Amino acid sequence: MKEAQIAELSVIGMKGSESFTEQVDNYLKDWRRHNSEDTYLADVICPRFGTGEGKAVIHQSMRGQDVYIFCDTFNYGVKYRMHGMEVPMSPDDHYADLKRIIAAIAGKARRITVIMPMLYEGRQHKRSTRESLDCAIMLQELVSMGVGNIITFDAHDARISNAIPLSGFDNVRPSYQMVKALIRAVPDIIIDKEHLMMISPDEGAMSRCMYYSSVLGLNIGMFYKRRNYSVIVNGKNPIEAHEYLGQDLTDKDVIIVDDMISSGESLLDVCSQLKSRGAKRIFAFATFGLFTDGFDKFDKAHEEGIISKVFTTNLIYRRPGLLERPWHVDVNMCKYVSYIIDTLNHDATISGLLDPAKKITNIVAKHRRDMEKNSK
Repeated sequence: MKEAQIAELSVIGMKGSESFTEQVDNYLKDWRRHNSEDTYLADVICPRFGTGEGKAVIHQSMRGQDVYIFCDTFNYGVKYRMHGMEVPMSPDDHYADLKRIIAAIAGKARRITVIMPMLYEGRQHKRSTRESLDCAIMLQELVSMGVGNIITFDAHDARISNAIPLSGFDNVRPSYQMVKALIRAVPDIIIDKEHLMMISPDEGAMSRCMYYSSVLGLNIGMFYKRRNYSVIVNGKNPIEAHEYLGQDLTDKDVIIVDDMISSGESLLDVCSQLKSRGAKRIFAFATFGLFTDGFDKFDKAHEEGIISKVFTTNLIYRRPGLLERPWHVDVNMCKYVSYIIDTLNHDATISGLLDPAKKITNIVAKHRRDMEKNSK
């Protein structure tokens, strides 16, 4: 028997997240058998003045509500007018609007959960010299404003949760959705040690690869980045070379796993090295596809057979033109987020959603049976 709701449910989609939260709303209404004209989406706006200043306005009561705020801080596709100019919203702008909405709720909600797929300033998670710790400060600030739980996806470094050790922090990985999308997009993929191998593009992605390799029963190879720490280019130390550690790749398909694709230079360099070592087809799993330098490099790499497919989720804004690329596979996470919201709203555990090992094992077993049946 399903637990009772902790409180009436309200979902707030920040600017640029409307399409995603509308799909989430549809799933929730379908599961709860509500009239199609009803909605769990709260009526919220964040207008801007001509100077660029902003405010949040909520057009309904939030008293006693179980509120889930979905915030994509990396949606630069949203723009506002400032001094007569069209200005794209930066992560700082989105984060400021998030705080405005929490302030507008004014402590009246029963519980506030922030779903922030890609953590604001998530790559500024540790101190190497005299520098800010932006992500940790953000988490502490949200908790101080009354946020009870923060849900993110594939955090750049999950240890950032140490910044708020007494508050809720869930780091979700879309492992099952990625495997399911791979099987659908590449039906002839053979998932065993003889034909497929997991590759970590750097040391930081090893834990992700280890999870996949454990569940799928595959071997791991890895690259480590040799950086030039004497110079800084575009805010980071440039990579001088990728060194490979692992078994022979000849005639094997490989899957590269990482949390994000930024410019893609590092990923494509790894792909080129894998090809030179005899890899057959190369697939990339990246929760967040930013593609900050556009798609030209990926188009060329695909034409040359260096990379076959790139899997990214719809958790963040997709650069215009991405969905039309023949090498791209869109992994829809709306239903998964709906499950998380529905489960938490009934105050039930989401442990099974956070670790989908059994579901991955089942879908892979079914895929193998289907392949055997088709081969007869």
